[in-house]
Amino acid sequence: MKTGLLSTVWSVMRKELRDISRDRRTLAIALLLGPLLYPVIIIGSSSMAEKRAKTELDRTLVIPVDGIERAPNLVAFLATQGIQAKKAPKDLDASIVSQDEDVGLRIDEEFGKDWRAGKPAVVEIVADSTRRNAEIPMARVRAALEGYRDQMGALRLLARGIDPSVTRAVNVGSRDVASEQAKKGMVLSMLLPYLLIISSFLGGAYLIIDATAGERERQSLEPLLATPARRSAVVTGKIAAACSLGLLSLMLTLMSFKVSAQLGSTARMLDVSFGAMAKMLFVLLPMLVLGTSLLTFLSATAKSMKEAQSHMTWLMLLPMLPSIMLMVNPIKTQLWQFSVPFLAQNQLLLKIVRGESIDPSTWSVYLASGFGLAFVLWFAAVRRYNQERLAIAG
Repeated sequence: MKTGLLSTVWSVMRKELRDISRDRRTLAIALLLGPLLYPVIIIGSSSMAEKRAKTELDRTLVIPVDGIERAPNLVAFLATQGIQAKKAPKDLDASIVSQDEDVGLRIDEEFGKDWRAGKPAVVEIVADSTRRNAEIPMARVRAALEGYRDQMGALRLLARGIDPSVTRAVNVGSRDVASEQAKKGMVLSMLLPYLLIISSFLGGAYLIIDATAGERERQSLEPLLATPARRSAVVTGKIAAACSLGLLSLMLTLMSFKVSAQLGSTARMLDVSFGAMAKMLFVLLPMLVLGTSLLTFLSATAKSMKEAQSHMTWLMLLPMLPSIMLMVNPIKTQLWQFSVPFLAQNQLLLKIVRGESIDPSTWSVYLASGFGLAFVLWFAAVRRYNQERLAIAG
């Protein structure tokens, strides 16, 4: 006679949690790795980027100038902008390529002649655009040169009795409608969704791999399958245990974000209210169930722990796909995106970070597709558990 479904699920769940609790080192890694490591990555990288930008903008920028004697007025103007010119080496291009210098200027040999003739004089910025450390210096030099160009152009018109404003048929302004919360969240929009998604997707990996592939390798799965308990109840109990562990790790991760953000200056860059944390947790629940169900199926098809663990290599890459896709090809938010795994979570987490509201239709599509796919994977795992050769190791 079959045992009760709920009692079987509860019994299997307690057994798996009790088994992993005996391995304290594995349990500590499963619960504390994310909460301790991810906030350090997010908060640390944000703080480093902020300090670097502030340092680069405040310090006096010393740049090599090829032909420094040809434009003394320009050199003097750059000095008022915090940019000090020095004599360039013989090969300025090679100096930039070898990273001895971040950015330099090359003043054309005809600069003085063109200047006196009222023609545009050529000044060339020399930099390697692929070097991240050259971005801020290059932007500072370009902004200073554009300011000098506009100022000198206006003075030339005034010398001829012409109002400089006649050259501006249109005054172009800009109005940024992005909220302050959305602007602050841009710093975290790259790393935060990926780290949270992978934390939920693989949160129960330690337990579920050991509970299926590990027990199969130790030949302790056969006695469990020999009981009159329904296979669906056994699978559900194992998934429930892994989801419980993953949910606890996810909650600790979110709380560590909250505490670390409030203690540091990054609190102004991230909404760390309990409401925002609750929304993020709710968004990640389908991914937690989906990832655990997928790992249950993959572990059930593996013949050993090593084979089951080998799947982690490509599984860890899956949450990266939306970030890569959106970085290469940014797309507008549409309803269908919330039915695509990983992309849906990425978009919803970005909405929460940006402080945007999520309408009921979006929630409906997301939850239906997320839990629907999790059910398909659960069903596939149950089918695998119903095969008698599952209990045979090797």
